[in-house]
Amino acid sequence: MSIFTPTNQIRLTNVAVVRARRAGKRFEIACYRNKVMGWRSGAEKDLDEVLQTHTVFVNVSKGQVAKKEDLVQAFGTDDQTEICKMILSKGELQVSDKERHTQLEQMFRDIATIVADKCVNPETKRPYTVILIERAMKDIHYSVKPTKSTKQQALEVIRQLKETMRIERAHMRLRFILPAKEGKKLKEKLKPLIKVIESEDFQEQLEIVCLIDPGCFREIDELIRSETKGKGSLEVLSLKDVEEGDEKLE
Repeated sequence: MSIFTPTNQIRLTNVAVVRARRAGKRFEIACYRNKVMGWRSGAEKDLDEVLQTHTVFVNVSKGQVAKKEDLVQAFGTDDQTEICKMILSKGELQVSDKERHTQLEQMFRDIATIVADKCVNPETKRPYTVILIERAMKDIHYSVKPTKSTKQQALEVIRQLKETMRIERAHMRLRFILPAKEGKKLKEKLKPLIKVIESEDFQEQLEIVCLIDPGCFREIDELIRSETKGKGSLEVLSLKDVEEGDEKLE
């Protein structure tokens, strides 16, 4: 009597399943618990710490591995690691209602923490507490999106909170040193990207200390590099312009 043992079955334990549907078929990957959210938020960058195996399944619990031709049809490739990344970022995490509630609560706190860390009251330059930001998020009925990173959602929360409270991203303080030849012309191009010019010294070269919105940093950096052909310099003096002291707005 012969015993048939399927060769396309893999048994896994203590697994969190992420599921996606493509081309009318179901595909699943096996992940370690508590690691999926870390990957999506950017906190975890090592794929091997997230995936139990670089294998795509049709059913993780039964250990049934997806067929190569189905992967190509659905994802346009049979590279299992790349497909795992696609499912990991866009798929639906299969968890119990209690687990999902706990994860969403944690993401809500993480988003509020990022907002509190990045923002100030523009009138006082003082930061807000995480508790106040959480309260404000509840007031605008912000709903956490489990498939988006907490950083992306924090930027969205900041945009929404601006409509209901005095809040803005804390300014970065920069120092530019520009060659005299390009200095005046370049200053005019930089002006729309600068919030406040704190000091300006024009002798052999133009030196400016200013405050900017952090979202403009890359554009300013690229503009100085290209316009001065690498001769200008840009220095970050402080990442956040906030008032000194322990006081926070409650």
